[in-house]
Order: sequence, then C-alpha cells, then structure tokens
Amino acid sequence: MGDSRIPRSHKALLALLVAYLAMPFDLIPDFIPVVGQLDDALLVGLTVRYVLKKSGPGLVREHWPGPPESLRVMLRLAGA
Repeated sequence: MGDSRIPRSHKALLALLVAYLAMPFDLIPDFIPVVGQLDDALLVGLTVRYVLKKSGPGLVREHWPGPPESLRVMLRLAGA
C-alpha cells in the first residue's frame, strides 16, 4: 500500500475488498452452505487477479514475501 508505483485505484479496490470481507453481512449469507463462502472467495479471486495483472509481474515479485513457487502459481492463475 505504501508503494507510489501502484495506482490509487488499485489500493482503493483492495481497501474496499477488505472492508467488504470485514462487514458482518454479505451479498449471500454465509450460513447458506457452499454458496455463502463462494461469493467471498470469488470476489477475492477476481480482485487479486485484476490487481496482479494490472500491476505487472515485476512489481509483484518485488513485494512478494513468500516462496517463489507460490508466486509462480499466483501469477499463472492471474494470467500475468
């Protein structure tokens, strides 16, 4: 979030995602089996994919705290 090379719109999108996940209510309530958690997972996946694709693999590699194998998986899933 502190990197000035990442557009404010991407930071805002990630902040909105965190706020949505922290809210006590969802579009589809979590007590509905499978579908309740699926909307959260889908929203996280789409948001992370968008930010990863738009930021570029170089910037993501620079900030990635985990092992290189998991980074390769994330970039492949994001299509970056």
